[in-house]
Amino acid sequence: MDVHNAEQRSFNMSRIRNRDTKPEMAVRKLVFALGFRYRLHRKDLPGKPDLVFAGAKKVVFVHGCYWHVHDCRYGRVTPKTNAEFWQTKRQSNVARDARDRLALTVLGWQSLIVWECETRDLEALKARLTRFLSATATDSADGAKMDSETM
Repeated sequence: MDVHNAEQRSFNMSRIRNRDTKPEMAVRKLVFALGFRYRLHRKDLPGKPDLVFAGAKKVVFVHGCYWHVHDCRYGRVTPKTNAEFWQTKRQSNVARDARDRLALTVLGWQSLIVWECETRDLEALKARLTRFLSATATDSADGAKMDSETM
């Protein structure tokens, strides 16, 4: 049984944003400070990536650990009410993410996932973003390693 009535639950859910979240803003600020320029949420690319670096054909997704089922303590949380619905919803997010990343790869784009929990250590995130954004297409070994560590 839900602890909120339908009106309260609807209000709470309406406040969950999919853009301009705190983790996304932290990544955007960090990337900008590193000297990289980007576009936001390009609708013509699969998955509407959070940050798009068109010249380099690279994109960055900033994922919430809970919503995209990250393997951290925040992503392993299981709701106590309506658990089956939320499990299905979260797994469909994971499947959609995989489809979008595959479609981007087919189109020749490289992608990186930044997890919400990673924004807590900005120095490590800064190094990871710098490696990803500075690597050229000819750095295929590094690019393949970078791609595999994001899945």
